[in-house]
Amino acid sequence: MIGGAVADFVCHAARLVVELDGGQHATQVEEDAERTRILEAHGYTVIRYWNSDVMNNLDGVLEDIRQHLRIILD
Repeated sequence: MIGGAVADFVCHAARLVVELDGGQHATQVEEDAERTRILEAHGYTVIRYWNSDVMNNLDGVLEDIRQHLRIILD
């Protein structure tokens, strides 16, 4: 937990949170936005992917995460 918010995956060294969203998140837009605000207020960058993107395009998701890490760590 970070500031009371649960994160799916966290890299504390890079201050990066990766959130995986299933179909239920389409109806939880406000709750997700609030969790993102909390995490960002604690100095984290939050990136989100739909579960279907991870299942159907894992290489693309991993490359996107690598790009975020390059930006953050440079």
